[in-house]
Amino acid sequence: MSSEVPNDPAILDHVEKFWLGRKPASPIYQFLLEDIKLTYASKGVVRARLPLTNNHVNAHGGIHGSVSATLIDWVGGLAIAAWDNRTKTGVSTDIHISYQSSAKDGDTIEIEGRAGKVGGSLAFTTATIWKVVDDKPGPIVATGSHTKFVRI
Repeated sequence: MSSEVPNDPAILDHVEKFWLGRKPASPIYQFLLEDIKLTYASKGVVRARLPLTNNHVNAHGGIHGSVSATLIDWVGGLAIAAWDNRTKTGVSTDIHISYQSSAKDGDTIEIEGRAGKVGGSLAFTTATIWKVVDDKPGPIVATGSHTKFVRI
């Protein structure tokens, strides 16, 4: 991450406004992502942090798979918005997730989305969710890929 381009305040502002406009229309986002904070944006890249609560974990105490899926869906759309400051990010055509470790109530996670290609019809994104350790990304919790149909 240290070799990346600096945070772009204009893109971060666009992505924050985009998120604030979408959040009220989605009860699931309001429920699961109430406390998420965007921390970084550049062309096609977005990062955020989320403190996990009891609402985010499964019966075994680890982050619920549906939460990870929601985050990968969410950050993929924001990465597309950060690609070219667009306000329509399409609809999902597929999403794939690989779970590698876990995080629990009280942990903070960092989520990163990257738009690898945004074309006229499809956009391809990847996402990583890390458990934050000592205020830095630690063990990977999950990775994912997300394809969206963007010609809408």
